[in-house]
Amino acid sequence: MDIAPLLKKLSQTQGLSGHEVDIRLAVLEEFGRFATETRVDKMGNAVALQRGADRTVPRTAPRRSIMLATHMDEIGLMVAGVKHGFIHVVAVGGVDARILPGQEVIVHGRRDLPGIVASTPPHLLKAHERSKIVPLDKLWIDVGLPARQVEQLVQVGDLISLRRSVLELKNGLLAGKAFDNRASVVAVAVCLEQLQHTEHAWDVLAVATVQEEETALGAATSAFALRPDIAIAIDVTFGTQHGADGVETFPLGKGPTVNIGPNMHPRMTQGLLDAAKRIEIEARLEPLPGNSGTDGWVIQTARSGIPTGIVAIPLRSMHTPVETVAIKDIERTGRLLAEFIRGLDEEFYRSLVDR
Repeated sequence: MDIAPLLKKLSQTQGLSGHEVDIRLAVLEEFGRFATETRVDKMGNAVALQRGADRTVPRTAPRRSIMLATHMDEIGLMVAGVKHGFIHVVAVGGVDARILPGQEVIVHGRRDLPGIVASTPPHLLKAHERSKIVPLDKLWIDVGLPARQVEQLVQVGDLISLRRSVLELKNGLLAGKAFDNRASVVAVAVCLEQLQHTEHAWDVLAVATVQEEETALGAATSAFALRPDIAIAIDVTFGTQHGADGVETFPLGKGPTVNIGPNMHPRMTQGLLDAAKRIEIEARLEPLPGNSGTDGWVIQTARSGIPTGIVAIPLRSMHTPVETVAIKDIERTGRLLAEFIRGLDEEFYRSLVDR
């Protein structure tokens, strides 16, 4: 699979949290290349099934299944009001106001309008305000149109997405918007492609979930409805960079992390580490002693509980328009997932429930 073009395509497709129609179509098209069937559930999650080949199970009986959950929504803005032709905004997801001034955006009104995020020039601020971060309610969008025309084209509740092309950096790195979590969507596509060329016993349910950045409802409802035997949430983690180089960060290009903590079943964590060792991929343990902040948090408690693992791709500059990932980390994550799935059997399942 050619990872870079696919990530570029998904990055530049709109899909704000709670409004994932466009990105869902793109994901279904990609997953559908490797799946037995695809569908959209009532919450708007994209679900792809790749059937297993456990010959010990009658054709009419259900096979064991694993859910791969990766959220497809992104952060952005929403119109809160229009005054004198300037558009005031509120955040959709965890938007960092520090990085907004000067950014290019697209206002999705009655038609798409290019705009910029603007603020009061420092010359016109009071002295004590000049060294402070401009809060979101003091920023606005300028689309360059007369006030009356803006009021005709834009209304409260319209979405605003960041406008950013993917930039190819040196050493196999890419920078762009919404790599949290489109990078993981690509990793799942890599996994499905790999599994097409080998036999695996369990059914694979690849789910691109909605609303993770706001509510995690997509993961909660899909896990409840699909009733997988086990699940893996695939997300991003903090990449080592200037100003962030502690034990909670991980270098780019060295492979994914495997999470350990109460949100992860210990046998799932060990199984992922064993799979990484079999294919000689470096997978570092990432300790998460509480809420993982991923879809795994709600999947684990669906119904009577689903044994869950979490794999994460290191990413710099999270929740900015220049999130940065290594192509090789995406590829290795996909291969790790595929190897783990190839090794699934009834003995592994019993080790989860009989411990």
